[in-house]
Amino acid sequence: MSRKILVIEDNKDLAQLLDLHLRDLSYEVDLAFDGHEGFAKFKSKDYDLILLDLMLPGLDGLEICRRIRTQPGYTPILMLTSKSAELDRVLGLEMGADDYVTKPFSIRELMARVKAIFRRIDELKSDQPINPQAPIRAGNLVIDPARRAVDLAGTAVDLTAKEFDLLLYFARHAGRVFTRAQLLDAVWGYGHDGYEHTVNSHINRLRAKIEKNPAQPRYILTVWGVGYKFAEFEP
Repeated sequence: MSRKILVIEDNKDLAQLLDLHLRDLSYEVDLAFDGHEGFAKFKSKDYDLILLDLMLPGLDGLEICRRIRTQPGYTPILMLTSKSAELDRVLGLEMGADDYVTKPFSIRELMARVKAIFRRIDELKSDQPINPQAPIRAGNLVIDPARRAVDLAGTAVDLTAKEFDLLLYFARHAGRVFTRAQLLDAVWGYGHDGYEHTVNSHINRLRAKIEKNPAQPRYILTVWGVGYKFAEFEP
């Protein structure tokens, strides 16, 4: 069955370009050119993905994102943002957007992001039960949840308990962008009394242990103005 994608974008030339390239990948595409029309179309049909511009007439993208996350079921959201919209990107991710691309973007990059989101969905919906203790392989890195052990190119890496928890959480959500607040909540817990710099310091220590060049990381990547993500590797 073909995937159904809703593009909510007020720039009609861009929306029609996205429509053309998404249809080339055999996706079904609906277009909406303002926020009210976009949310109405979302309510009228089950979509597999929403491409959502943040700057929209009527309802803006943040409000649409908030409303979508109050609905039953889960529809992935890929935000389309401007370079100057750093705060909006952070707010969008905290409201539940799955990823974002910054305008101007290449069509190739956007199509890769779309396919990556669908790959993650397929993994979550797979009929094969996911073994939470199965080792995770990413490049030369092997993370073994059962042993709470990490090997890099065959050499054991000595991590603290919280460094391991953070690395495992990243690796289980490869490709997803997290703010520092989201990582703090997920790894340290909602009751943790620390601050977001705790995340920074742990990431710096992780990079020093697993990256060949921490200044140019291969595994834990900085998403400027938003937070961090774990790189995706081909299986």
